[in-house]
Amino acid sequence: MQHPASWPSRSSPPRVLEWARWWNTEHRPASLAGRTPIEAWNADPTPLSEVAERALWGLMLEDDGRLRKLTSHGVRWRGRDYIAEWMAGQAGRSVRIRHMPHHNHEIEVCDPTGRHLGTAHLADAATPEQLDALRRTRTTRARRLRDEAKKAEALRRQRYAPATSPTPPQRLGAVTATEAAQELDAAAHHDMATLALPDLIPPAPPPADWNTPASLRPTPP
Repeated sequence: MQHPASWPSRSSPPRVLEWARWWNTEHRPASLAGRTPIEAWNADPTPLSEVAERALWGLMLEDDGRLRKLTSHGVRWRGRDYIAEWMAGQAGRSVRIRHMPHHNHEIEVCDPTGRHLGTAHLADAATPEQLDALRRTRTTRARRLRDEAKKAEALRRQRYAPATSPTPPQRLGAVTATEAAQELDAAAHHDMATLALPDLIPPAPPPADWNTPASLRPTPP
């Protein structure tokens, strides 16, 4: 049965309201022995208990179970800082984070026992203008990657010549040895560039005759 409190609001389409009224007050399913859902509801002696809204807010939030520390920068979560005014003067306090899935602009902060302390918002959030520019850039990149994927799939597809009798397969789509070497070389260089660690080997010190800042001059032995 649909409890009256969960019926659609008056702003719902009239057909939905009419269906809900019919289902609860006129419909008599066989499983209820000829009673309407509302008659079965009213006859059920099971006591009802209402739970306070403040006790239900956490049921829709995720919690990774980790304890974190409040710092002067707020609280760190997923590589980002979240901060709120109520955190002032509480650096070093252990807290837990709860959050709504996909809503990473704000989080809920609790003490280790689960008591809600307050809401924290993403520090240094991007401006609307930056978000618009980032969205356009991502759209352009996604379109370019789709085009590249289509081209790569077309090149990857292997075709064979038709045959009317048993014979070794004959590949179609001739490629010169130079073309094959160039494509293989480009792919190898791309893979190596992806794995490159530019800061792994520090640059050599500048020559002694260069006019360099003191911070970049080699330390004498």
